[in-house]
Amino acid sequence: MTLFLTAHGGILGPIATLFGYLMNGIYIGLDKIGIGNIGLAIIIFTLITRLILYPFTVRQQKSSKIMSIIQPEIQAIQEKYKGKTDQQSMMAQQAEIKAVYEKYGTSMTGSCVQLLIQMPILFALYRVIMNVPAYVPAIKTMFMNIVDAMGGTNAIGTLTKFFNDNQNTIKSITLSQIHNFGTEGTYTVEAQKDFIIDFLYKLNPAQIQSLASNFSSEVQETILREMEAINNANSFLGLNLSTAPSANGFLSIYILIPILAGLSQFLSFKIMQAQTKSKVKTNNENDTMQQTMNSMNYMMPIMSAVFCWGFPAGLGIYWIATSVFMVLTQVIVNAQLKNLDIDAMIKENVEKANKKRAKKGLPPISEERAANNLKKMEEKVEKEEKDRKELINSQKEHVENAEKYYFGDESNPNSLFAKANMVQKYNEKNNK
Repeated sequence: MTLFLTAHGGILGPIATLFGYLMNGIYIGLDKIGIGNIGLAIIIFTLITRLILYPFTVRQQKSSKIMSIIQPEIQAIQEKYKGKTDQQSMMAQQAEIKAVYEKYGTSMTGSCVQLLIQMPILFALYRVIMNVPAYVPAIKTMFMNIVDAMGGTNAIGTLTKFFNDNQNTIKSITLSQIHNFGTEGTYTVEAQKDFIIDFLYKLNPAQIQSLASNFSSEVQETILREMEAINNANSFLGLNLSTAPSANGFLSIYILIPILAGLSQFLSFKIMQAQTKSKVKTNNENDTMQQTMNSMNYMMPIMSAVFCWGFPAGLGIYWIATSVFMVLTQVIVNAQLKNLDIDAMIKENVEKANKKRAKKGLPPISEERAANNLKKMEEKVEKEEKDRKELINSQKEHVENAEKYYFGDESNPNSLFAKANMVQKYNEKNNK
């Protein structure tokens, strides 16, 4: 994973940069009231971003409620075509399912759209949390003071030697990830300084102090002074947020980060599942989707714990805060949607769908129209099935008649079989 500060481009770059300004503003605001702390900034930052995503969460939950109504009809269609794997039946099944979705003014991908909208935002947030100095100028300035005191790019040789001498303990970054401090390739001086900051951000306080001993007393004083300010900003409940829990072992307080991350995410999944689970039980006990969801409920918290073990503690704080706010959001959404008029929501969805259809020059969808379309579709499928059976019977009868004519009907003196039999008997008689 590349961690250089200049990597603000790509699809996520503008979103991550925007969130970086937000994070920086929160930190500066906290600093002005005397509590400048990255951990607290991450929690407030997470709260604000969850508020931004709140409308999408509500829409997603509404889609889930409609899905709980649609699901029995979908299951009935799937049961109707159970065991039919021919192309005609598969196409008919898909068409009938689509008609059901249209009747409720939604689509097969309706609930997925909300998640797809959120994905770029969540990935951008992850990028900001993973590399705070790259997106929070107030923190980057402190690191830049250290880089300048070291002599800027002139310190690359000393930093490389320090890494090589201590690479067994510096496990959170490799020189290849930062392109040997920018010496590999045509990087600018500013980019090389950014690589140095990336490296310094991954070091724990003990490693920074050890690194400082390689410079003059004056430089050491600057490094330790700036690092004290950085550590104060980076310290949250006794944890250094730039340090990975794995660097401190299982017996340190850092172990609470992956444990709480896993548990909080498991709790949020359970609450979400309880809300979105259909009240109608599926007839298929081996339902693949349900099995997948059950597996995800356990696999994702475990993966969260593993990631938070190996990545900086700041990411763990973000993960825990996200899960906690998701739980609170779910409780609020549940209360908001408790007395939701489903019929009114379906009517609203149909009206929106009809507006989109009108723009495309398509006729409006109504429940009656959808039912008629479904009936016509079923009649078409039945007719095609009837025609298919008639064709099979016709072919079977044709084959039977041909077999009788050519091979099996001795009572017919004009059949080829009878004539061939007469020739055979004549030859047998005259050859005696």
